[in-house]
Amino acid sequence: MTEQHLLTQRTARYYTLGTASEQITDLWIVCHGYGQLARYFLRHFAPLDNGRTLIVAPEALSRFYLDGFSGRVGATWMTKEDRLAEIEDQATYLNLLLQTQLQQLPASVRVTILGFSQGGATVSRWLASGAAPVHRLILWAASFPEDIDFSSGKAAFEHLPVVIVYGTQDEFITSESLKKKQQLMNELGIQPQVYTFEGGHTLHSETLLLVDKTL
Repeated sequence: MTEQHLLTQRTARYYTLGTASEQITDLWIVCHGYGQLARYFLRHFAPLDNGRTLIVAPEALSRFYLDGFSGRVGATWMTKEDRLAEIEDQATYLNLLLQTQLQQLPASVRVTILGFSQGGATVSRWLASGAAPVHRLILWAASFPEDIDFSSGKAAFEHLPVVIVYGTQDEFITSESLKKKQQLMNELGIQPQVYTFEGGHTLHSETLLLVDKTL
């Protein structure tokens, strides 16, 4: 038995808050976590919708029923199955999305990439290719994946402001996992700004606004 691949075209879905115009100074690309859908995830970013910011939430290409064979649907960026092909597809998708948005915006627009939970690993792998013009990276309840390509990834994150945000009651974050994340970032030469808030595995409006103002 021989495994083979066929490159095909498919439709990707994304949602926006704000309208592309010459008045836009900031573009945010925000990637949801495991089992979420982009239209619901985007609601957390309503506090940033100020007429000068365009927020774009792409949806992962793989969807599934969250419980059994019907009912609520979620999306996932990847699984362990055929992961290298999925990583490449993600980068192609996100690069095209970013380019499409930038074509409609002033050349001076500032680009912020935010990845929440599984979306954090997704945007880290994407940016490691060095192809995306990004001004700041926010990893929310997330961190760089341990399998990131250090040979190319290191240069991609040089001089890129990185922020880590997590809730102090996040059940997925332990002192041991925080230590591992810090070691990995040290290897990449990254000294992130760290923000915490009282809460669990979720976004937090006040902290989101604080991060936006101080970066």
